[in-house]
Amino acid sequence: MRRVSVFGATGSIGQNTLDLIARRPDDFNVVALSGGANVALLAEQAKALRAEYAIVAREDLLGDLRAALAGSAVKPVAGRSALLEAAAIPVDWAMSSVVGFAGLEISLAIARNSKTLALANKESLVCGGALLSKVCQDNGTCLLPVDSEHSAIFQCIGGAGKEVERIILTASGGPFLHADPKALERATPEQAMAHPNWDMGQRISIDSASMFNKAMEVLETHALFDVSPEQIEVIIHPQSIIHSMVGFTDGAIMAHLGPADMRGPIGFALNWPDRVDLPLERLDFGALGALSFQHPDPAQFPALELASQTMQMGGLAGAVFNAAKEAALDLFLDRRIGFLDMARVVRYVLAQTDVSGSDTLNIKDVIDADAIARVRAGEAAQKGF
Repeated sequence: MRRVSVFGATGSIGQNTLDLIARRPDDFNVVALSGGANVALLAEQAKALRAEYAIVAREDLLGDLRAALAGSAVKPVAGRSALLEAAAIPVDWAMSSVVGFAGLEISLAIARNSKTLALANKESLVCGGALLSKVCQDNGTCLLPVDSEHSAIFQCIGGAGKEVERIILTASGGPFLHADPKALERATPEQAMAHPNWDMGQRISIDSASMFNKAMEVLETHALFDVSPEQIEVIIHPQSIIHSMVGFTDGAIMAHLGPADMRGPIGFALNWPDRVDLPLERLDFGALGALSFQHPDPAQFPALELASQTMQMGGLAGAVFNAAKEAALDLFLDRRIGFLDMARVVRYVLAQTDVSGSDTLNIKDVIDADAIARVRAGEAAQKGF
């Protein structure tokens, strides 16, 4: 049996991961599960899968977790220190899907102690990609991407190396695909949350509408696959059937197609290097209809140009970009700035912040850069960029 842990078990990625693990109870021994504030779900998961530990991020919820686990053999613990200690428990495979900057330290702890890190936390690569890659290399840890786009790229590349000419990320275009850029100046949080294809959380829906989510994926691609900024492209593909494409030096392009179901990339990472039967809908090409593509309009989606700028800057620019993006989103949700102002805030912060640093950096550098960038974002809103 393989020893596995899932950090961020109560989120969408975590729930889909546990769905696959539960289907093969004889193959996996669940060591640790972590969750945020949803104590009831975390306890239910831990008992059903007979986990050794259940960790809730908030210390004030430890009593609730103990009560929910009463009578079971699962050990309840709480708080940031407990979370990092659990991430340091050696396992064969661990999922890092805690949302936000907080996931970076968890990913690093897994990378130092476990055989395989399945990574679904964007910030780990955007903010500390060089650091995480070095830790994985130094400890012989296999890093497998779980984002659908990067899993698709990983699968398309296969054994290729220098033969890769370009990587093409697809984007749905979100609710503002056909919007006039002038109208976007007046867009509200409610409009930005109205994604035409998916019902996602508030923050990720708005990140998708602004394409800051895709900008983060561009930065992930740069860190994961060691390609230059010029080799990364974004194309709008509203049907979301092609998850990513890889172009090779002989002119061939390999595309990864599949249903919009995260159990696909999760299952690939869980079973790699093997493939097993997964409970996914199979594509019916006769019923699928046309697949369409178009180039993104820079006036509508300035986040993509900022991602290119961030890659060119190097050093701590990724950490600054992410922190400024998160702070700008908070300002937009508070209606202190407009929709397109989010990109202006990020541009201001990148210009005003020292991003110099070594290629490997260290966690303190990243944390300091994150804190400084959030302060600068507030300054940007006050000064008018």
